Amino acid sequence: MPDPVIRTAVPADLPNLHPVIERAYRGDAARAGWTHEADLLDGARIDRAALAAIVADPAARLLVAVDGGEPIGCVQVSDHGGATAYLGLLCIEPLRQAAGLGRRLIAAAETTARDTFGAHRIEMTVIENRTELIAYYERRGYARTGERRDFPIAVQPPLFMTVLAKPL
Repeated sequence: MPDPVIRTAVPADLPNLHPVIERAYRGDAARAGWTHEADLLDGARIDRAALAAIVADPAARLLVAVDGGEPIGCVQVSDHGGATAYLGLLCIEPLRQAAGLGRRLIAAAETTARDTFGAHRIEMTVIENRTELIAYYERRGYARTGERRDFPIAVQPPLFMTVLAKPL
């Protein structure tokens, strides 16, 4: 079986990609994988309008992994200026996790950050109590910057984000 293809997402990908993102991050289906937020948060991870805005934004790329014509994962990379890019929305269909696709998506995001946005540094944020996920990124060359950010939405108990960065 050929490896999944990683390419820039187009609007036509979004109806099939959106449910993959939701399954990967939230709800009972997410528990089949190891990178979910299902034990910390409920509700939608992202809506279709926000995905469409990412696809339409010239300072962002949504990369999609496609297997047999169907999306099975994605990663967002955005130009934050100052030669810094941001990596986010990395997810893989829960039953397809732990097979190396995350590593490939991260590498594609880093290449896009460097080649498309001229970035020399890429950063990300991870919920600070997701120590296993932080360790995964550290094994891929990301380091904690010492910066801590508020979680983007108010939740109880409050959550905080650890900032990780990597030179490109």
